[in-house]
Amino acid sequence: MTKAKTQAKTRPVKVRSAKPRVAAPDAPVVAHASMFSDCGDAPCPEPLLPSASPERTAALTDGVRMRENPAEWAFVRLSKLIEDYEKGLDKDYEIAATVVGMPGSGTLTIEDVGFWGPDFILFLGKNADGKPVRLIQHYAQINVLLDARKKPGEREARRIGFQLSELVQKTNPK
Repeated sequence: MTKAKTQAKTRPVKVRSAKPRVAAPDAPVVAHASMFSDCGDAPCPEPLLPSASPERTAALTDGVRMRENPAEWAFVRLSKLIEDYEKGLDKDYEIAATVVGMPGSGTLTIEDVGFWGPDFILFLGKNADGKPVRLIQHYAQINVLLDARKKPGEREARRIGFQLSELVQKTNPK
């Protein structure tokens, strides 16, 4: 292996810091583009979903490239899975998650998902009592049961998968 190739493989990933912004406590988390790393042209491996059509499987990976940051990489794929799950929900339901170890029912309505690389995935939402919650999960320990919950009131059901996918596309390398 040449010296240049060895140096390229061992050099640290540069992550530019973003100026911290103060936001309202219930404002959605928006990851700054500098949080995302570039793995070049390495394509996203396709998930193995035996009951999914080849078109559905391809849609999950369309335009997605691998990332060096493990939390970011988990976030990217989780975003695609949330968007895919939401496509099958009735208009009166929105995404929720059941998390083992949470107090009460262990269910939270997911309002946003983010990450803090290299290792944390963040879930922001509300518990069964409507109080704000933030679940901080290590990317290697993530187990989330996507669930559906009837939307409260007369408002439209929230769909977060699309906005997560937009964030992934905006920061997608290449």
